[in-house]
Amino acid sequence: MKKIGILSGMENSFPQAFIDKVNSKNEEGIVAEPVKIDKVMQGEMSGYAVIIDRISQDVPFYRAYLKNAALCGTAVINNPFWWSADEKFFNNCLATKIGIPVPKTVLLPSRELPTDTSNESFRNLAYPMDWDTIFEYVGFPAYMKPFAGGGWKSVYKLHDKEEFFEKHGETGQLVMMLQEEITFQSYFRCYCIGGKHVRMMPYEPRNPHHLRYRADHQFDENLLQLLENYVIRLNQFLGYDFNTVEFAVRDGVPYAIDFCNPAPDADRHSVGDENFEWVVETAANYAIERAKAQKDGVDNLTWGKYMHGSVEKKEVERWH
Repeated sequence: MKKIGILSGMENSFPQAFIDKVNSKNEEGIVAEPVKIDKVMQGEMSGYAVIIDRISQDVPFYRAYLKNAALCGTAVINNPFWWSADEKFFNNCLATKIGIPVPKTVLLPSRELPTDTSNESFRNLAYPMDWDTIFEYVGFPAYMKPFAGGGWKSVYKLHDKEEFFEKHGETGQLVMMLQEEITFQSYFRCYCIGGKHVRMMPYEPRNPHHLRYRADHQFDENLLQLLENYVIRLNQFLGYDFNTVEFAVRDGVPYAIDFCNPAPDADRHSVGDENFEWVVETAANYAIERAKAQKDGVDNLTWGKYMHGSVEKKEVERWH
């Protein structure tokens, strides 16, 4: 018997719906259930062929558990090693190398010294930084956000350099990035499962949370095809099995705004019934596919194209 487990936290609608959907398909030798952990012994198998990870970003114990499970052959969705290493600024850097438009973005050192460091720890950092060049490159208005954050935490909209210095002074030890504002005509949040299944969702981030998926943006088929190509390309290079990509469309050009969401919102009450049913069905089918392919004692993780070698020009050109 191959078990598919889901590791989740406070969310309610998606985990049980996923379990029920997998089990309703009556695949011989495959069953889904919530992950149960009563001990974690080094180098010992988890008992699961596949685990869908929805919570380890908030629970370091779970992340360590998943790495051990993956080492012993569990197909963990998403790859816990890559998820641990990835962050939003790197995502943007990679996008510039694979031909996907992104807002102009710069990385900023933390306003306060990290714990257990001193001024001598930053001998390689110029003081002051070249703020004039940074501000000219990004422009105002701009957004300042954590380079590895999420959930719209510690996000600031800034209108000038005076406001920048004021708000940067509030960020403590957070490493931030300053990003060009994209004034968009339409916005999309796109699910990608398995690096191949894409769901386009018109989205309005300026609405209250419960109304963000009730957007009425205008678009054409050529734009949707371009978005799908971009979504697949990003996820295949990053190696995410389960992710969302957000695009702000300005003057017909889709800019990838946020595509480091390996535990994306899948709650029925926020994404809506149709999107919810698509995510549940597609995730269940993909988990079954991975369970059938899983083999004990070998690496069953997804590793992105970036990890297979440098980003080559001919690989980028193939997508255009």
